[in-house]
Amino acid sequence: MSEKAKSEEFDETLMDNESQEEQNEVNETEEVSPKEKLTAELAAEKDKFLRLFAEFENYKRRTSKERMELFKTAGQEVIVSLLPVMDDFDRAMKELAKSEDKEMFKGVELISNKFRETLKNKGLEEVDVKQGDKFDAELHNAVTQIPAPSKKLKGKIVDIIEKGFKLGDKIIRHPKVVVGN
Repeated sequence: MSEKAKSEEFDETLMDNESQEEQNEVNETEEVSPKEKLTAELAAEKDKFLRLFAEFENYKRRTSKERMELFKTAGQEVIVSLLPVMDDFDRAMKELAKSEDKEMFKGVELISNKFRETLKNKGLEEVDVKQGDKFDAELHNAVTQIPAPSKKLKGKIVDIIEKGFKLGDKIIRHPKVVVGN
């Protein structure tokens, strides 16, 4: 055999070996590919499950919080509509204190106290406002401004016209105040 023929035969053998190795790699890849594919699908499904689980937990937490808030303020409309009645009781108590009939005053006072306690048990609290407190626009509703009677009351509450109330943490009626200017 000539050198050229040997070289060509060697090249063919080399090409056949390389082709055989490539075929083996393809076969190995095909054998591994389904496993890798299943592993990737499993990882994707696990990720999908974890995201769905986290979303469900967030949903449960959110609805639970909304339900608690609803229970806290379930009677808000009724309580807000009863606030003028409470104001009327306060005005009646002031007028009855001036009268001579102490028994009537005592009876109205008992009813007023029972009414207040019932609303307090439902979560109603009075917003604490005093004359001389600093005016806060988020807490107070300024009805008017008047010249301050003293320099100490400038920018502060001079008079309280109507009491404010909160139900739980939410203010349902802001106190109406007069501010010194």
